[in-house]
Amino acid sequence: METGRILIIEAEKKLTDDLKASLSDAGFDVVTAYDVKIGVQFLTTKVFDLIVLDTDLVQKDIDVVLESNRLLNNPIPVIFILSGMTSDNYERGNDANAHAFVIKPFEVKEFLFKIKDLLERTASGQPRIKENILAAADLVMNLDSRKVMRAGKQIDLTAKEFQLLEYMLRNRNRVLSRITLAINVWNIDFNPKTNVVDVYISYLRNKVDKPFNKKLIGTHVGMGYVLRDT
Repeated sequence: METGRILIIEAEKKLTDDLKASLSDAGFDVVTAYDVKIGVQFLTTKVFDLIVLDTDLVQKDIDVVLESNRLLNNPIPVIFILSGMTSDNYERGNDANAHAFVIKPFEVKEFLFKIKDLLERTASGQPRIKENILAAADLVMNLDSRKVMRAGKQIDLTAKEFQLLEYMLRNRNRVLSRITLAINVWNIDFNPKTNVVDVYISYLRNKVDKPFNKKLIGTHVGMGYVLRDT
């Protein structure tokens, strides 16, 4: 059986009750709060090992919880529950020093694994590791799991498509020339006669842009390509 006290601040009562039941069955001491004020009161008057925080709460309420956590002598690791894989959610999590994410709907086993991993790292003194996420608009890439999602839908990429998209995400909103892409993605000298860059950009567009209304990959004629996050 696991040990540790967990504070869940989640507005969705059924989800909160289900999580509490599952975590309690696993041996955790769980305190729940459907209201942010109550959650902050618990946080500042009791000792917890981990916070589970719903990102569907009003932003100012989330900020209150996170600021209260920052003011503790030893801030507590935070797991965010996301309603969707969007860059805003991930950036919010990164700015807040969240250490893990789960996306609704999620498996309880996944949730328990993340909790156990964070608590083990905390107990052993190891650094808490943020999940390695790149994002633009509703496109999200997890470098740890090698998964790419857009608007909550998984996108299957080949290894080279993944590498190309990773480079463009790391340089989002920058116009990238074919030479730059060839050198950094293919590690080759650019041959003006080759169309390998254009071919793979086309592959990416078919998977990342074509099924969606908003197009993220743009062309600057005579200059190169850009991945926009707005």
